[in-house]
Amino acid sequence: MLRDAQKLEAAYQVLMLGLEKIPNQPDLMYEAGMLADRLGKHDIFEQMMRKIIEIKPDYAQAYNALGYGLIERNERIQEAMRLVEKAYQLTPDDVGIIDSMGFGYYRLGDLVKSLEFLRRAYAINPDPEIAAHLGEVLWVQGQKEEAKKTWDSALRLSPKNMVLQAVIKKFMP
Repeated sequence: MLRDAQKLEAAYQVLMLGLEKIPNQPDLMYEAGMLADRLGKHDIFEQMMRKIIEIKPDYAQAYNALGYGLIERNERIQEAMRLVEKAYQLTPDDVGIIDSMGFGYYRLGDLVKSLEFLRRAYAINPDPEIAAHLGEVLWVQGQKEEAKKTWDSALRLSPKNMVLQAVIKKFMP
């Protein structure tokens, strides 16, 4: 409830209290780690995701979250892609992981592979963040009209999505 009310620090503190009582619980640690990342506590986020992977090596979402976090910040891209690829091996049909693969290939400069994954993810789920990624790659590849159509379609469904708005502003100030 606190997270949904955008009281992220309070939500994070509640989850940290939970981890004191139930240490090393992967789902609780994952939620706390994700909030830590949103709060800019990237070191804590990374430590938690690595701890989850150590405790539960088949926890695909932890590999994906850590890999995508690095990709999003444009840090250690090779390592990030290894993490996302591991998540993809574990759950190849997860749309979030497919999106991460596409965005990772974009960061690596492989626009063809990037578009392959992002188009697949967007076809499964026309999520505004996937639309933001797909539009960005289309734009960079020179397919500006298709990028605009993708963004416009996503904006109609999610006009307040901040990720989508930021990408559009970046390319169409």
